[in-house]
Amino acid sequence: MTSLHDIPVTLTDGTDTTMADWAGHLVMVVNVASRCGLTPQYEGLQRLFEDYQDRGFFVLGVPCNQFMGQEPGTDAQICSFAQDEFGVTFPLLAKTDVNGENEHPLYTELKGFDGKGDIEWNFEKFLVNTNGEIIARFGPRVDPEDDEITSVIEANLPV
Repeated sequence: MTSLHDIPVTLTDGTDTTMADWAGHLVMVVNVASRCGLTPQYEGLQRLFEDYQDRGFFVLGVPCNQFMGQEPGTDAQICSFAQDEFGVTFPLLAKTDVNGENEHPLYTELKGFDGKGDIEWNFEKFLVNTNGEIIARFGPRVDPEDDEITSVIEANLPV
């Protein structure tokens, strides 16, 4: 298995980096979309980020247009929407495929964690610990602030 920290990613502003930028942090990786019935989850994701960022927690949003075309905008439009509509301050990656022939290597690794296979829908969530190990996967309909998620976050915060 490739170390998650070695995987290259691109931010919505075009900056190329790797997942190592978040090494030493607990990271929630979540595929997002602007025109989905679950889009209001951005609010909970932002609150989680604000509540736990001082204790080593990050949310990493991954825009994806593979589910009924619910993320049609450019990277700049996606970023602007998330900031303007939901006050998002956590990092967003460039629009990314999470399933299929062109899926991003990050998602190849994430999906290999539990044998559940492909991403079901927008707002599927993975928690990655400080060492880059995937420790949990939560379905799209699990609210980001649900006790099922916050209990895992609190048990794995580095600070």
